[in-house]
Amino acid sequence: MFEGLSEAEAVEFAAGWLPAWTGNDPEKLAAFYTDDAFYSDPGVPEGVQGKEALLGYFRALLARFPDWVWTNTAATPMEGGFLNHWHATIPVGITVIECDGVCTVRLRDGLIERNQVFFDRSELLTAITEVELGAE
Repeated sequence: MFEGLSEAEAVEFAAGWLPAWTGNDPEKLAAFYTDDAFYSDPGVPEGVQGKEALLGYFRALLARFPDWVWTNTAATPMEGGFLNHWHATIPVGITVIECDGVCTVRLRDGLIERNQVFFDRSELLTAITEVELGAE
């Protein structure tokens, strides 16, 4: 029995959630997640579990990248939620990184209980290293 979101419902959910990744408001972003949520991305492949750990991670991440912008490019329904296809624009110093990726979004009672993010971050890491080396 399929209990995920339709494509239209997933796009609507992403339209509310993805803008919360911009603007350095970790509490606003964390409000989309359950108290026991699991989150992972290439920076924390082992993941973080629970709202407090998630808030700590989001505080550091959003402070570092307050002006990045995430947009939904497609949504694939899956059991319990959807696969979110996204595009990110990430300013790093004078460079702007454009990258695409996907993340699994599993929902419970309208909130994200599991979010796993996948993308090639090599270009982003190179830009960060260049900025940090130039600052020395």
